[in-house]
Amino acid sequence: MNVLVRLPNWLGDTVMALPLLRSLRAGLAPSDRIVAIGPWAWLVAGQELADTWVGYPRAWTGRLRALEAVRPFCPDLALLLPNSLESALTARYWRARRRIGYDTSGRGIWLTDRLPLPSPRRHQIDEYLGLLGPLGIAPAGAEPALRRLPAAASETEVAELLVRCGASQAPRVGVHLGAASGSSKVWSADRLASLCARLAGHGVTALLLGTAADLALERRVQAGAGSAIPSLVGRDRPALLPALLGRLDTLVSGDTGTAHLAAALGTPVVALFGPTDPALSAPRGPATIIAKQVPCAPCFLGRCPIDHVCMRAIGVDEVADAVLARLGLRAPAATLASETRGADGDAGGRAAGRDWLRPRDG
Repeated sequence: MNVLVRLPNWLGDTVMALPLLRSLRAGLAPSDRIVAIGPWAWLVAGQELADTWVGYPRAWTGRLRALEAVRPFCPDLALLLPNSLESALTARYWRARRRIGYDTSGRGIWLTDRLPLPSPRRHQIDEYLGLLGPLGIAPAGAEPALRRLPAAASETEVAELLVRCGASQAPRVGVHLGAASGSSKVWSADRLASLCARLAGHGVTALLLGTAADLALERRVQAGAGSAIPSLVGRDRPALLPALLGRLDTLVSGDTGTAHLAAALGTPVVALFGPTDPALSAPRGPATIIAKQVPCAPCFLGRCPIDHVCMRAIGVDEVADAVLARLGLRAPAATLASETRGADGDAGGRAAGRDWLRPRDG
């Protein structure tokens, strides 16, 4: 059987799709072939999760080439992870005889197996795993995991970048500045600068990370710091991310794909949640989730229309303490919310009116 998995368009969502791929591989016959297609499909290369991966660029010219490359595969089955009409139409174009997806965006007519979207919504990982129901395949775990594959060229380039920017000394903590979906997930420049200063006072090297779109924020962070902070903002590229994150002792980040990738690689994460809901998208793995109960959150807006209350409620001291605890330089902070997430992804933290500040190790 030829099986096509249309992966999500975002990095974090692609990482959260890894348990589905692993479960699918375990549940299919050894002779069945899996093709993974998506903008971040290259992440599964060498992970024994798919037989072939196909890039699916955001630009339509690249997508048209990918459409033609996949069509000769003639899939017997297509699992559609994006809840979009486009993903259903392309699966029909690829002549997939069976098309499984959630019945959203008016695409039900193009699906052979129309699943109702869970209500209430579940963690994204668990919703992806729910697509295996019509196949009778049981989940083989619900925590994303990626092996750190040896890639001499990437490792050498990352090592040189760290030396050139002054971040060769361990322990090394990455501080990821921005977020692709908008500024509402971003912590303020003054608090980012204060965090880096606090870590430096404990002999920890803080390393600023981000894309070229975060350069303006990086300049504000540098201006607010007492001394220059090592930075790779705008100087690395996606292909280097696994090697770079593998060299960090901890990562501080908002609700971003980089946080999910780091946790999947086994790098501890301190994730700051504001406008989004950790019950739906918190990294699973070695992660400490910090989120505050405020009346307007979660709002899921890309830009805050008021005063960014949810992110301002997160203090520098608690983030620094969480990082130091992850590094083994301080005892773990007392848990402010009991563990309420069950195997099916239900969660109580915000719903019960509690703050979240807790380590997660699986």
